[in-house]
Amino acid sequence: MFYLIAIIAVAAGFTSYFFSRDVFGAEAEGRRRERMLLSENYKNGQFQNLSETPQLAEGESMPKLMLNFLFGKKNPDLKPKINIPFVETDLKNLNKDENIFIWFGHSSYFIQLNGVTFLIDPVFSKFGSPVPVFNKAFSGADFYTPEMMPEIDYLVISHDHYDHLDYPTVKALKPKVRQVILPLGVGAHLEKWGYAEEQILEEDWGGSFVLKNNLQITFTPARHFSGRKFKRNTTLWTSFVLETSDLKIFLGGDSGYDTHFKTIGEKYGPFDFAIMENGQYNEAWKYIHTLPEDLIQASEDLKAKNIIPVHSSKFALALHPWSEPLQKISAYGKEKNLSILTPRIGEILNLDKENKSFEKWWE
Repeated sequence: MFYLIAIIAVAAGFTSYFFSRDVFGAEAEGRRRERMLLSENYKNGQFQNLSETPQLAEGESMPKLMLNFLFGKKNPDLKPKINIPFVETDLKNLNKDENIFIWFGHSSYFIQLNGVTFLIDPVFSKFGSPVPVFNKAFSGADFYTPEMMPEIDYLVISHDHYDHLDYPTVKALKPKVRQVILPLGVGAHLEKWGYAEEQILEEDWGGSFVLKNNLQITFTPARHFSGRKFKRNTTLWTSFVLETSDLKIFLGGDSGYDTHFKTIGEKYGPFDFAIMENGQYNEAWKYIHTLPEDLIQASEDLKAKNIIPVHSSKFALALHPWSEPLQKISAYGKEKNLSILTPRIGEILNLDKENKSFEKWWE
């Protein structure tokens, strides 16, 4: 009995220490929590989607999925057999007069508009998890680092999952970042990691900020979830509408398909560009991640002239072949005569030029 109690005590102590590490962030308190409680999207102790959103599709279960993921037969093309191709761009010497988009793999990307710089959901760690063992980045997709980034006017975070809010990256970027744009509750993590309260622009769906050079960003709904420990939905998740006087861009974050895309399109569209989640999907979790065929419908709902697919080509977080998302979305786009823009990691996409075309580098 003594040894059993000792083992339990040691295990409890280790668990407590493990989850107290900075990587897990912090829970909202004080004025931040008061704001959350006042949100119409916060009910029954957690944030809610606009529509009822099961974590798993009908007939699926978490034990079944975990067993399949851990012990099921893996697709031989789950991970690339050679390095992901990338372009080495000098980010610190970009032409400030150009409006550009640069993708870094998965959902990490850089935008420059009217000389204002944005870095969205940067994950430059070698692993997309709180433990440097799981979800290793593909070779080639891990080229870019925080040290390579230029000065960032706005660090933009869509939600607090590890593959979008990466503690080592955000910590390393702090000296370069002017302000951070976040959905409700997520600012608690950043403050724990050393960011000042006055740096943080935190809002609910429907809220907006006027930014440097008269740009505007608006928080719009997404159909997803949040959480860095066991408790889910204690912080909000979001998409964004980013506008200049000449361009309108939808930043999709993570989201399953739902009617909110049509609502956003009717209220804020049409969009010149929609940067959309396309990868790490599965029919089992179709309500919280977009399937490629749903992405086409979502983009049409948004009235998007150009689609930039992201959330692929860096981590194997699902069971599909690594290149399938880009193959599928390119094929669907061709069928529908839609403009699908697929630059390589690090390749500059000029947002002011028409008739953009890119090689099928994933082949």
